[in-house]
Amino acid sequence: MRQAKQDSKKADGNVKASEDELTCSICLEQVNRGELIRSLPCLHQVANAGITRHYKFDVRNLLIELILIVSINVTRLCRTKSMVTVNGQFPGPPVVAREGDHLLVEVVNHVSSNVTIHWHGVRQLRNGWADGPSYITQCPIQTNSTYVYNFTITGQRGTLLWHAHFQWIRATVYGPLIILPQLNDSYPFPKPWKEVTILLGEWYNTDPEAIINQALQTGAAPNVSDAYTINGLPGPLYNCSAKDTYRLKVMPEKTYLLRVINAALDDDLFFTIANHSFTVVEADANYVKPFETELLLISPGQTTNVLLKTKPIAPSAKFFILARPYSTSLGPIDNTTVAGILEYKTCSHSSKSKRLPVIRPPLPPINATNVAANYSSRLRRLVNAQFPVNVPQKVDKFYFTVGLGTTPCPQNQTCQGPNGTKFAASVNNNSFVFPSKAILQSYYFKKSNGVYATNFPTFPPKPFNYTGTPPNVTFVTQGTKVAVLPFNASVENDPKNYNLVDPVELNTAGVASGGWLAIRFFADNPGVWFMHCHFDVHLSWGLTMAWIVLDGKLPNQQMLPPPSDLPKC
Repeated sequence: MRQAKQDSKKADGNVKASEDELTCSICLEQVNRGELIRSLPCLHQVANAGITRHYKFDVRNLLIELILIVSINVTRLCRTKSMVTVNGQFPGPPVVAREGDHLLVEVVNHVSSNVTIHWHGVRQLRNGWADGPSYITQCPIQTNSTYVYNFTITGQRGTLLWHAHFQWIRATVYGPLIILPQLNDSYPFPKPWKEVTILLGEWYNTDPEAIINQALQTGAAPNVSDAYTINGLPGPLYNCSAKDTYRLKVMPEKTYLLRVINAALDDDLFFTIANHSFTVVEADANYVKPFETELLLISPGQTTNVLLKTKPIAPSAKFFILARPYSTSLGPIDNTTVAGILEYKTCSHSSKSKRLPVIRPPLPPINATNVAANYSSRLRRLVNAQFPVNVPQKVDKFYFTVGLGTTPCPQNQTCQGPNGTKFAASVNNNSFVFPSKAILQSYYFKKSNGVYATNFPTFPPKPFNYTGTPPNVTFVTQGTKVAVLPFNASVENDPKNYNLVDPVELNTAGVASGGWLAIRFFADNPGVWFMHCHFDVHLSWGLTMAWIVLDGKLPNQQMLPPPSDLPKC
């Protein structure tokens, strides 16, 4: 990604995030945020708040050889493959802005596949045209076509991410979205000495698109990833990967802000650094009440900012940075561990540094639900005069059950799902079918006939013990159905014990098998908004739905008109 046009205003400095500088950082797609990387260099200077920033994304097929500057040629896990990237980078480049900035991001598609870019967690006020989920808010960008994402970041600051939102291209097309406070504002925590972005992702030896396409054809579960990655690097715990290790070099007695992002397709991840603790200060671009922990839990699509205070004197050791999955699934999972290394910068001879022992931290068992629940329960929104809370007090109730099911095998075909069926997933027993035209365009131009229906079930069609034994009948219905909300409705979907004082505000929330969560939000953003599981396999199987929020009566409560370059299906 390059800056296509430099703003004329003078800059006030760069985000310090490069590795060289460190030597001496259920998804609710825009309904409303639910109450509840290799250190990439900054690509432009951060100018005054409220400016317009221009970017150009150039999406290309790239043969990833990953030849390191060492005595031998290597690739990730000894595999070289062609993959879709943004500007030839994996992970993709960072987009850096301030709260209040206006962004223009030109996406040019040079690959044979369609593509969209989703600005995960950005509240696109009245502007679903820039949100990005394919066939929901826009038709995808076709080969040799261009689309400009035009949006303003309003009332948000912290760390988010951008990623592709078409099939499984998100496996390689993703990057950080860093939103700095407005120019005269500061962090509500001690100013860090450096900021570092850490992107957690996955590596597939084969093409992820081919994997999911085969799974949808056969009805079986797709093959899992071959490794997890830290800033695109699998690390030394995998075969043929010791040289492909992310290294975080730090100075003693300094405070670092780590911007940790889970960009994996299908896995919640535990994250830790040996013999070091974190102070959690932000989640999903929302400040939280600080708390200390030695372990993070981050769901796909989630982001967490933490303060890492290094030791006062450089120890005679290095420290593993580890991430591994948390899962209650009975299906296949990539049960491996990715490792990076934290090492202290000293003036000692480099050969001595190489001989230092590497300390490995403990990690919970893969199914440690008690650990996961304990971590999630500690997240509380930072509430003060600058950041007041506004939780809906009276609500319209919706009750959603999400789960895994099946569909019958088509005639004259052998299927590899349970008992010869195909795997499917659903919300209130409806498995979503993506239309061939974008729902937002169809809604705006009042041409919904044949595109979607407005009869999405807002309660489970057949009651059962939702947190107990699931029903024996697993077949789901299928359809392109949406739920319609009047403007400014206040919504929730579970009637149990509430925290109405300081609930955390998230765009993505994890739910364990047999678990539940309560969400409240104001439907004050007109348009079509996508709510789905951020495990892409579940999304592919239909665990998704869409909301239509109707226009309000005032001009500033109504959708903006579509841009002239909106892609066509």
